[in-house]
Amino acid sequence: MKILVGVKRVVDYAVKVRVGANGVELKNVKMSMNPFCEIATEAAVRLKENKAANVSEVVAVSVGPKQCQDTLRTALAMGCDRAIHVKTDLRGDYMELQSDSVAKIFQKIVEEKEQNTDLVLLGKQSIDSDCGQVGPMLAGFLNYPQATFAANIDLDGDGLKVERETDSGTETIKIPSLPAVITCDLRLNEPRYATLPNIMKAKKKKIDTIDANDLGVDLTAKNKVLEVYEPPPRKEGIVVEDVDELIAKLKNEAGLLQ
Repeated sequence: MKILVGVKRVVDYAVKVRVGANGVELKNVKMSMNPFCEIATEAAVRLKENKAANVSEVVAVSVGPKQCQDTLRTALAMGCDRAIHVKTDLRGDYMELQSDSVAKIFQKIVEEKEQNTDLVLLGKQSIDSDCGQVGPMLAGFLNYPQATFAANIDLDGDGLKVERETDSGTETIKIPSLPAVITCDLRLNEPRYATLPNIMKAKKKKIDTIDANDLGVDLTAKNKVLEVYEPPPRKEGIVVEDVDELIAKLKNEAGLLQ
C-alpha cells in the first residue's frame, strides 16, 4: 500500500493574526504545518508502522511557495519516506489558490506522478480558509470512495473501516476496497513530536519539486475576495445580580422575551 498525505503551510495556530487590506498579514509571522495535516501525517505513519497494513511508502505533498519545503521536512521527520513540493507563488489561504485548484493538482499527482497510490490522507480542513473542500473534491475528481471527518481508521480485509464525526455523534462506515480518500479530524490521534535524530535524517530524504504550471491545471481563482476586514469589537457586557434582573433586561431592553 502506498499512502499520499497532504500537508499545508499555514500561520501557526498560536499566532494572533493581523488583518490588512490584502488579508491576513504574513510578513514575519511564524508558519507551521496545518494541525489537521499533522493528524493526517500521524495517521499515515501509524499505518506504515502497522505491519498488517503492509504500507510500502508514505509520500507527503505540499502546494505553495518554496518555504513549503520546511513543512515537508517536518512531515519527513515525523516518518514520511519522501516528499513532493508543487511550487507556486500564489497565496494559499483562499485569496488566490483555492480549493478546486488544489484538488485538481492532487488529482494530477495521483494520476500522473504517483499512479500506484492506494490511499490519500488529508486534514479535514485548513485553519486559514476553513473551507474543508479539497478532500471531497479530490474524491470526486478521482472517482474514489471517501470518508470525511475520520475519528478512527481500522484495517478491514482489503479495505478500511472508518469511524467519522457527525453533528449527532459518530458513525462507522466501511470502504470495501482501496483506493480511497480520507480526511482526518481531531480525535483521530495526537501527532508525535519529531525527534532530533529524525529531524537530521529528514534532511537527507528526497523532495521532488514540480512547477504547478507544468501540471496543466487552471489556477485562476473562481471566487473573488472583494474586501477583508476585522469584525467589529463586541460591546461591553454587564453583570446582573440575579435571574429576575436578567429576565427583566432581556424583556425590556433587549426585546428578546415577550
